[in-house]
Amino acid sequence: MSPRAIEVLNHVAVIAAEDTRHTGRLLEQFDCRTPQLSLHEHNEASRVQRLLERLQAGDDIALVSDAGTPLISDPGYRLVRAAREAGLTVLAVPGPSSITAALSVAGLPTDRFWFEGFLPARSSARRRRLEALADVSGTLVFFEAGRRLGATLSEMAEVFGGSREAAVARELTKRFETTQMDTLAQLVDWQAADANQARGEFVVMVAPAATEVADSADTQSPLDVDRLLKLLRQEGLGAKAAARVAAALSGQSVNALYARATDASTPK
Repeated sequence: MSPRAIEVLNHVAVIAAEDTRHTGRLLEQFDCRTPQLSLHEHNEASRVQRLLERLQAGDDIALVSDAGTPLISDPGYRLVRAAREAGLTVLAVPGPSSITAALSVAGLPTDRFWFEGFLPARSSARRRRLEALADVSGTLVFFEAGRRLGATLSEMAEVFGGSREAAVARELTKRFETTQMDTLAQLVDWQAADANQARGEFVVMVAPAATEVADSADTQSPLDVDRLLKLLRQEGLGAKAAARVAAALSGQSVNALYARATDASTPK
């Protein structure tokens, strides 16, 4: 907590908090007695007008989320948007963000990154989204819940290729903070072997597609990908399934191989 943040929380008329219980414990640490009002994903739409009226009447309001920065996969967008459209001033009080914290210690490229947030909970939808991101030329950054981490890492290894580098950061800035960097294939095994790596909040980062392509070219793998795709198609696999198998063996992206798989010989 910065001195500025403590000062703001002490001097606003009300604190709009994602969970008043969580924020209440924070306020106790600094003897802050400012009233709170809950503002979360289930009530934000109905609360915006009430808060907007208070702002227009001259009240200052602080927006607080449970962890990290408001609006970054957290509530607050509707309120900020409404305040902007009403011509009101919206100021940032910078604080911790797991995105930049994770990137700063992961050891992956940070000149360009794509923040995806949470992937879909259903496996089929999650896989489709990963396939759409396979060729992004910046480091991919995801949020993930512990109960889904193993499945997500496995699907990333299948879609992006098991040899693609990635990093998993858990419980950043908290007591049980860990950050592990390895290939996706190795991270799948590492996560499965440690029950603690299914608990808490995670940031998953995957190296850019361009990095993987460059690494594959440097190693000059003897695998003939086009021949492999042709054989897989002749054995009855669809283009997408063939691309996934070839990606797992070659380290290349599924999207890059899919187009080549559609051109391969179809089953006779």
